[in-house]
Amino acid sequence: MRRGRASLEFERPPVIESSASVVGQKEGEGPLGKAFDRVERDPMLGKKTWEEAESAMQEEACRLALEKGGIRPEEVRYLFAGDLLGQLIATSFGVADLEIPLFGLYGACSTIGEALSLSAMTVAAGYGERVLAVASSHFATAEKQFRFPLAYGNQRPYSATWTVTGSGAFAVSDRETFLEKRRETRKMGADRSAAEEGLAVITGVTVGKIADIGAKDSMNMGAAMAPAAYSTISRNFMDFQVDESHYDRIITGDLGEVGRTVLLDFMAAGGHDLSKVHMDCGMEIYDSSSQDTHAGGSGCGCSAVTLSACILEKVRSGEWKRVLFVPTGALLSPVSFNEGQSIPGIAHGVVIEHRSGKESQEG
Repeated sequence: MRRGRASLEFERPPVIESSASVVGQKEGEGPLGKAFDRVERDPMLGKKTWEEAESAMQEEACRLALEKGGIRPEEVRYLFAGDLLGQLIATSFGVADLEIPLFGLYGACSTIGEALSLSAMTVAAGYGERVLAVASSHFATAEKQFRFPLAYGNQRPYSATWTVTGSGAFAVSDRETFLEKRRETRKMGADRSAAEEGLAVITGVTVGKIADIGAKDSMNMGAAMAPAAYSTISRNFMDFQVDESHYDRIITGDLGEVGRTVLLDFMAAGGHDLSKVHMDCGMEIYDSSSQDTHAGGSGCGCSAVTLSACILEKVRSGEWKRVLFVPTGALLSPVSFNEGQSIPGIAHGVVIEHRSGKESQEG
């Protein structure tokens, strides 16, 4: 199963059984608006604080993913979850009522990549027959923690990205557990659904390492994260002995327009032309010409909800047979930033493939 220095290839690929996406109003008004499972018009979700609202959104995404898969919380062995806030407070308060054993994760905006990687590794190794991966972010909580109070009304440079208000959740299981659930669904006479068909399989992961080129501009996260994306994509190519032609799409998390330009330049210098296969979630989720989001979207929720609402559907349908999903994170801390430190980046690669015709017919 080990490939190269940083990758794993799964002989029995874990199945993404179901997923869910919950977003805010701004995201619902973007190009992917109709694809999201739920659009919350109230940014407070009926709560007293922004942080409570993010927690509620994360719980909603988890419960919706379970509901769509016909899965009870007690059927989930572990929960891998994270957010952008200190001590992961959106997660700890958001998923407590699910009563699922929790691994709290922090990979900044790459968190869903980390969560899916660990989920697939756990399932493939037999440590859990079914797990749940979730990540969230909220524009107001992120601005409050990392930048300025909303009431300050500061101007943002064009290199800045807009933190996505959203949460994406994914149920990942081993093949036998998935097929058993499928047989159970058929016995109940339920309609054919994503729960019966499954969305995709995770065939491999490439774990990222810290990449730090000394970037110190907190309003240009794309430039800080691009070297990490370059590192992980290049390592994936080396470990699996492939190149960009191996994938229908190579999808980064939230580099935005600035970070994408840096990544493509880096890859071109290394002999790889990604221009025809590259896609960035931060550039897909908003309409930059009408939504005033400048370089694009960011945050843990950005790649998570785009994967659930857009990418997985294209893989499930067979439009894309194989994608390399690479959520990117800028490990920005108010403490280290105010002490003059740079902003390290990290990215994790997840190889997601269409379920084969033979596998789809089994069970």
